[in-house]
Amino acid sequence: MTVPISIMLVEDHVGYREVVDHAISLEPAFELISQFGTAEIALRSLQKPGPASTPNLILLDLNLPGMSGLEAIPWIKEYSPKSEIIVLTQSDKESDVLNAIAQGASGYLLKSATVKQIKEAIHTVKGGGASLDPSVARFILDRLKSRPVTEKPEKALSHRELEILTLLAEGLVKKVIAEKLEISVTTVAYHVKHIYEKLDVMNAPAAINRAHRMGLLSND
Repeated sequence: MTVPISIMLVEDHVGYREVVDHAISLEPAFELISQFGTAEIALRSLQKPGPASTPNLILLDLNLPGMSGLEAIPWIKEYSPKSEIIVLTQSDKESDVLNAIAQGASGYLLKSATVKQIKEAIHTVKGGGASLDPSVARFILDRLKSRPVTEKPEKALSHRELEILTLLAEGLVKKVIAEKLEISVTTVAYHVKHIYEKLDVMNAPAAINRAHRMGLLSND
């Protein structure tokens, strides 16, 4: 029997929280183990020992009373480093998107996303991929196109690392990349780890974002 993906929801709007709760309850592959209206209470929960309070994935709003979602991300990464984070918010501000990704979020969705898009994002992120709202991704790409290339990696990426980074940018997960390149998933994970180290980032969205700024990836 497949173990469901355990999810924590941090959202202060009760009505929206109920919508997400209902959507998750209809998906056998998901289990909503906790939901909170503030980041402070969510963080206290993550500090408690025991697997029951440790989610595989956290759906995090940014505009929260008290501590914001952006302020909470570094603390989440400290208290629960294995929990993936998908930001689910109304904000499409470039600074919010880039800051969330830089601090460790693996996905960024707007609240206009459909239930299907949210479910697909959860599966994608848990599969080792990254998920960006289509409008946010287009917005970031347009901004990146207008920026001069000012950064260079401290260590050059190998041909294989560039191949894998390009496939990550296309939204492919490690398993699919391994099949496409006819190598093992372990080998892909090894290369991804080195990509992150060379680009000095924490996850795939941040790697893709920085690679575009460095001119390592095509903007087409």
